[in-house]
Amino acid sequence: MTWTLDPQTYRKTPNSHRPVDPKRVAELMASEWERFLASTFNSGVESEIAKQSSPLGVTSSFQYWDPHPISIVSAKGAWMTDVDGRQLLDLSMGFGAMLAGHLNPEVVKEIEHALGEGMLFVTPSPISRDAAERLCKRFSIDQVRFANSGTEATMYAVRTAKAYTGKNAIVKLEGGYHGSSDAMTVSAKPDLALAGSAEEPNSVLQPGTTPGVVFVVPFNNLPALEKVFARDHESIACFILEPVLENLGIVLPDAGYLQGVRELCDKYNIVLIFDEVKTGLTAGPKGAAARIGVQPDLITLAKSIGGGLPLAAFGGKKKVMDAIADNKMPHFGTFNGNPLAMAGVRAMDRICTDEALAKAEALNNQALDRITEIINEFELPAHTVGFGVKGCITWSPEPVRNYRDYKATDFAIAELSWLWSLNRGIVTPPGLDEQWLISLAHTQKEIDILVEDFRQLAVALRA
Repeated sequence: MTWTLDPQTYRKTPNSHRPVDPKRVAELMASEWERFLASTFNSGVESEIAKQSSPLGVTSSFQYWDPHPISIVSAKGAWMTDVDGRQLLDLSMGFGAMLAGHLNPEVVKEIEHALGEGMLFVTPSPISRDAAERLCKRFSIDQVRFANSGTEATMYAVRTAKAYTGKNAIVKLEGGYHGSSDAMTVSAKPDLALAGSAEEPNSVLQPGTTPGVVFVVPFNNLPALEKVFARDHESIACFILEPVLENLGIVLPDAGYLQGVRELCDKYNIVLIFDEVKTGLTAGPKGAAARIGVQPDLITLAKSIGGGLPLAAFGGKKKVMDAIADNKMPHFGTFNGNPLAMAGVRAMDRICTDEALAKAEALNNQALDRITEIINEFELPAHTVGFGVKGCITWSPEPVRNYRDYKATDFAIAELSWLWSLNRGIVTPPGLDEQWLISLAHTQKEIDILVEDFRQLAVALRA
């Protein structure tokens, strides 16, 4: 399926809206934090103990929030159990890594089979070759290399582009997140006081990094992109972007924008990299590139392709990947292509059929439609956006098309919405800019819970 429709099909803004009283939001926030502390005592204790052996007591800085994050002890299907014994509906699903659901029987079966053959060979193997062939076929790429995280995949994709072109500068989007390698942290979510003009953003560096030359451009703005390309194309190796931004809620490309990006990259001999670490299989059976109908030179993959195993990959056109074969860009990794991760690829390739993903997407679209009705009923200053099996509520009545639009949304209500759901047993990512995910394990029951929870919040906001 090629995406030929206007983005408004996937983004539903309200018919009318009224402001929400900030005092009401503050009142609800205060009571919700009291409720959180009363129901998560053991998570608080666990957090203090964990801080003794790990900074902030978490394994990734994103996991922490004040006064403490919740601590999970087990998960199955679409549900998790925390250290306080609460059953929690998981709508985060590992940002897409758990697309198949927790402990999916087919994934578990493949892992158990792999354990009988060996955990790590550090040699070529028919097992890793088979997984590479599956990814090449599914995502319509010539060649692929495995890695262990999205950060590794994007870092190596950029290095490959640099080696292929012999150029060293890169272009990325303002607000775009592509992992934590030095170059990718530039202007990931910059302070607007440092970011400069919306049309020609400054490259805002993260402390402690040495990123090299990184040009930053706004999303959905072809003239701004061409201005940078025309001026600096002799030094620019690549342009890396998510085809659908998923670290700012969900920000859709304007109709024709990605086609225009492809044409500009061809015109100025610049490698186009689509970061599909988060879209991947969550955007559809063949990823966002295939769904939208624009083929990049390289793509990066992770999360959904491994069934929950630590796994990433980068690949694309052979002429670009030949930079690895020619040893212009050596690519290393002891755990690359390990048998357990390859078992995840086999399982997901078998599980993620057109029919299975279409069913999950239909449930997601139902949730989005019903929540849009509630937004209209209560005239809330918000709108829904969905893509594939992911969806979000953006607290602005106007479409968000770039980072500056995102920064103008109402973060106070966004935080309240997240905390409100968490206190009622629904887990979404702790950032105010993430999405829910409807996995293959979610059913009508879970959709009804999600929708009813939002209705209760709407009633409380207008009380």
